[in-house]
Order: sequence, then C-alpha cells, then structure tokens
Amino acid sequence: MIDLGQYLLVAGILFAIGAGGIFLNRKNVIVILMSIELMLLAVNINMVAFSIYLGDLVGQVFAFIVLTVAAAEAAIGLAILVTFFRNRGDISVEAADSMRN
Repeated sequence: MIDLGQYLLVAGILFAIGAGGIFLNRKNVIVILMSIELMLLAVNINMVAFSIYLGDLVGQVFAFIVLTVAAAEAAIGLAILVTFFRNRGDISVEAADSMRN
C-alpha cells in the first residue's frame, strides 16, 4: 500500500514542475495555463491523500470543487486566448502586455 509520504512526494514534484513552468517560460501563455493546472492537480492530490489518511471526506469534496474551478478556468482562459488571437494574431505574453495602450 502507498503511504502518505509517497503521495506528498508526487504532489510536491508536480507542484515544482508547475512552478518551474511558470518561472522558466514566461513567453507562452498556453504553457503558463498548463503549469497552473499542474499546480492545481498537485493540491488536489494533497487534499485527497490527507482526506484518506484522516478518514474524512472533506478533502475529497474540496478536490471536486477545485476540479470544477480548474475546468472553468481552462475554458474561460482558452476562450480569451482565442479571442485575443483573432484580434491581435499573436498570443505571446509580450503581445498581451500591449493591451494597456
């Protein structure tokens, strides 16, 4: 059986990969959104692992809520990117910075 420490290790590795994706690649918006999704997945793994470890269902319920918010964030984020690409022809972060003007 897998113990709590192994779940936390996997979640920590996923969170580090997501944080590294945000800090190392600041030019591609899609990679930034995927990195945020990885970080949310790591948090969900932690919540479910602690929920099972403590014998309480609250963590699993919160994990479903986070999954719902992540799905809505992905759908809205991709819709904004498609609209931005249609207007500007580019989805790089530098192009989004020009929206201030």
